[in-house]
Amino acid sequence: MRYWLMKSEPDVYGWDDLVAEGEGTWDGVRNYRARNNLAAMEVGDLAFFYHSNIGLEIVGIAKISVSGIGDPTDDTGKWAAVKVKPVEKLPHPVTLKAIKAEPRLADCELIKLSRLSVAEIRPDEWAVIREMGGL
Repeated sequence: MRYWLMKSEPDVYGWDDLVAEGEGTWDGVRNYRARNNLAAMEVGDLAFFYHSNIGLEIVGIAKISVSGIGDPTDDTGKWAAVKVKPVEKLPHPVTLKAIKAEPRLADCELIKLSRLSVAEIRPDEWAVIREMGGL
């Protein structure tokens, strides 16, 4: 299993929207590294749901429910998408400020590649962030 972080603007599509839908399509990504990360995802992988722009915090955990699909918003066929389902909301959102202050997360892609909308999270980083979120 691999771990990921997926960013979304909460006023466009937030955690509550995913929960209300039950399953959402993660599409619209137009960055090659983020696309490659989406293409590498497998069913059962877990992802932190990160509210970008407003909040700047990890708020929940989602599971990849369908992998390897083309982005339905792309007419060229070169962009990837996945479907995700909510798993659980974090008892305590983990802010970007807290992540930057945690020395064990200094090499996290969220910090190193801050503009990347879909990032890989190493297992040790996953454990630290879960702990910070109260899980």
